Amino acid sequence: MTVRLRSTLASLPAYVPGRSVPGAVKLASNEVAYPPLPSVLARIASAAATVNRYPDSFSTELTAAIAAHHGVPVEQVVVGCGSVSLCQQLVLSTAGPGDEVLYAWRSFEAYPIVTTIGGATPVQVPLASQVHDLQAMAAAITPQTRLIFVCNPNNPTGTVVGAAALTRFLDAVAPDVLVVLDEAYREFVRDSDVPDGLTFLDRPNVIVLRTFSKAYGLAGLRVGYGIAGDPAVINALRQTQAPFAVTHVAQQAALASLEPEASAELMSRVDEVVQERTRVHDALASYGYAVPPTQANFVWLPLGDAAVDWAAECERSRVIVRPFGGFGVRVTIGSVEENDQLLAAAKTLAAEYAHRTAIG
Repeated sequence: MTVRLRSTLASLPAYVPGRSVPGAVKLASNEVAYPPLPSVLARIASAAATVNRYPDSFSTELTAAIAAHHGVPVEQVVVGCGSVSLCQQLVLSTAGPGDEVLYAWRSFEAYPIVTTIGGATPVQVPLASQVHDLQAMAAAITPQTRLIFVCNPNNPTGTVVGAAALTRFLDAVAPDVLVVLDEAYREFVRDSDVPDGLTFLDRPNVIVLRTFSKAYGLAGLRVGYGIAGDPAVINALRQTQAPFAVTHVAQQAALASLEPEASAELMSRVDEVVQERTRVHDALASYGYAVPPTQANFVWLPLGDAAVDWAAECERSRVIVRPFGGFGVRVTIGSVEENDQLLAAAKTLAAEYAHRTAIG
């Protein structure tokens, strides 16, 4: 007789991380190409000397620093082990068997995983022209809907929804349904029509998620945060958090990153990524690929059924990208040299594959 496991595990989607291949350029995981700042590394080294002690389970100092950084009350802020951990905690806090969690598809691949783990029912609404179809999402809300994820900019397409459309959508959501504005890539946004999710905090059923993994370059330390309109949501997240989930090293690295001089330098790096994003996007478009506009630190090639083959061809050119079978390929913006290598491969493949892309 074998151990009896939950039957839902049989249908649990697998999270597929970006692959690393020795000697190849890795543009598969939406990491930044830059190492941590010296001041951040120094804080990490200092914090490492105390790892014999448990960390502050509620990240009190970091929570206060984030609240001050964004000008919000501290009781509206929670720190988590990356924003993806907060996504799972939100499901556990709001939904269970018989309840529904609604999100666009394709979007962040953790959404169906955390929903299924929580025992709730995932409801996927197809993108329209690679963008969240907020009208269709509003129509998909039922009395069983407990939680809605809106990823803006969207991962993996990099596309965005504007302020008017998002406001209309939020107006259509019942006040007892929690809406998660997942803004992991907010720092890369340059489109003035894309709203800052924090401007919706006057709505008690809105929570905004951010992370230190992307723009701040701390992907390996796993620290993110949420800011909610209702402090009761923050309390629920603390109830569902594993004790000591965010290490002292991670907390100190995030604190160091928020210091004015470090933050300014990190944001200048973001500006460089945005410049490279434009160059890569425009080059791919000139090769004939139907690349949608992006506001994240990656570009999306909607290659459909050719996605896996295109990614495999890139790997033969020593460039690792992230294919989503049947949908497309996500390519992280790397250093200038890394991007040049990607563009060389993409140009070679354009004659065979570019005609297969379509915005739809």
